[in-house]
Amino acid sequence: MLHDPQHRPSFLIAQTLAGAWRCPPSALDITVEQLARVTPLLLKSGAAALTWRRLIESQSNEHFLSDELLQAYRLHAVQTAQGEANLKEVFRLHRSAGIEPVLVKGWAIARHYPETGLRPYGDIDLFVAANDYEKADDVQRSVGYRYPVDHHAGSGKLNYLSFDELFKYSLLVPLDGVPIRVPCPEHHLRILSFHLLAHGVWRPLWLCDIAVALESRPDNFDWDLCLGKNRRRADWIACAVGLAHQLFGANIAGAPVEWRARHLPRWLVPSVLKQWSVPFTNHVSHQDPMSLVIRRPKAILRALRLRWPNPVEATISVSGSLNDFPRLPFQIGSCLLRSARFLMQTFATAIRQIERTPLLRR
Repeated sequence: MLHDPQHRPSFLIAQTLAGAWRCPPSALDITVEQLARVTPLLLKSGAAALTWRRLIESQSNEHFLSDELLQAYRLHAVQTAQGEANLKEVFRLHRSAGIEPVLVKGWAIARHYPETGLRPYGDIDLFVAANDYEKADDVQRSVGYRYPVDHHAGSGKLNYLSFDELFKYSLLVPLDGVPIRVPCPEHHLRILSFHLLAHGVWRPLWLCDIAVALESRPDNFDWDLCLGKNRRRADWIACAVGLAHQLFGANIAGAPVEWRARHLPRWLVPSVLKQWSVPFTNHVSHQDPMSLVIRRPKAILRALRLRWPNPVEATISVSGSLNDFPRLPFQIGSCLLRSARFLMQTFATAIRQIERTPLLRR
């Protein structure tokens, strides 16, 4: 457990969520005033329901009980019920079209939490075989995009697995009698870790997912399958595990990455805590796309500031090592890479528009 003499919001978030998924969780050792300070951040991050359960299950002081947290707990339970109904229908639709997808994140990890609704989710992330990608989009189109499905061709950009390998080890898990295909525990921890780091660990709930995946792993968990053969990527996973251990107290006893998880780069934990201290609505994923921003010159400087990658995100985006070297070169490199991609996309869009514009007749 980390303690901060100034009780910064990020440390309070870590204290609040540490072990909150356990049965039963330990009592929450912060003041009512401190909880009130971080409640807005917890609400926006999706961790409010988990916080409410910890308050109730650990029999904390009744003065902790917050109407905002209670309403979030109820809301997430209702949304999860709808999400599960959507998920069953989505799998039915895909199978009727001859597609067998693999669900990642969302319900695939939420099912390991002790209650329905503690881990809210929005999009249904499905990995499908590359040659099924267009057919999968046709399924969505046929129902008027009624369901929030996000298709990924193959096994995604950052998982470094072939879809065949992902599918080979995948499992069928029943949801009210409907079999839902999910990754094996080893591959799912891998996917969750890469996703967490690629997005700069900006959402605490994603780190809870890592902790839950660790503590729910079976006795025969194959670490070699999880870590893979690439040493740098294996170290990324070890660092994600280390963050879950150092910030949330996840149990890593006996894991082959235990030493690394206890000895993270000096900048890593402070970088994550700094990220958690700002409102989640300020994250770049909640901002207008740059293609719209450049039409408003006064907004460009603010947009560039918000898009400055944090050290974790920058390192992963350029496939760097999580070591003790300075992060500024990685951040500059990440910005240059993004700029090049943006310019290429802008140029390609302009060419397509020119090609579609009919020639003016004289």
